[in-house]
Amino acid sequence: MLVLALDTASAFCAAALVDNGDVLAQKSENIGKGHAEYLMGYIAATMKDAGCDFAAIDRIAVNIGPGSFTGVRVGVAAARGLALALDKPAIGITAFEALAYEAQIRKPGQPASVVLEAHRGALYCQHFTASLTPASPPQVSTAQEIAPTLPQDAVLTGSGAEKIAALRPCPLIGTRPTAEIATYARLAMQKQPGTPPSPLYMRAPDAKPQAGFILKRA
Repeated sequence: MLVLALDTASAFCAAALVDNGDVLAQKSENIGKGHAEYLMGYIAATMKDAGCDFAAIDRIAVNIGPGSFTGVRVGVAAARGLALALDKPAIGITAFEALAYEAQIRKPGQPASVVLEAHRGALYCQHFTASLTPASPPQVSTAQEIAPTLPQDAVLTGSGAEKIAALRPCPLIGTRPTAEIATYARLAMQKQPGTPPSPLYMRAPDAKPQAGFILKRA
């Protein structure tokens, strides 16, 4: 299965073409802002480096957040646009799911808590069991409120994980705001296509969407 994965939910802008779990080509850079200006070029470069035509793509994977309001919107709009043009399914994967998946690879058999910076002193958080089943819904909270809710023997990952580890010592295995781009493709291979992906917004926007990537409401 050939999957094109997109991620613009954080400061990183990334695209990858993954064939049955193997990365054929990818482009990922920390650009800060301006994802709408770079994403389509990253996609084109990835397809060219892989030597593949768009018609060969079986599905599109996209990080639906949480993250930058504008960044998430850019990625989801691009994924839905490509899916419509190619008549192929687009699959939304949360940053929580992707980071928990990577945590399970590094620490098999242990529950994972994914904690991401949400700015203004808040944190995004979701807990997962050792089998990657969500143990809690996604939430916006503070470090003081999250720390007591960590599952026993949990490992921590995500850009806000250090704040929790400072309050409740436990294994810290990563501090990135997002997973490797290929992880989104691998998870998309395991999901059944359904409704088009929608952004996972967990707080009010800080900025207006970038021009050219307006996502119409369903």
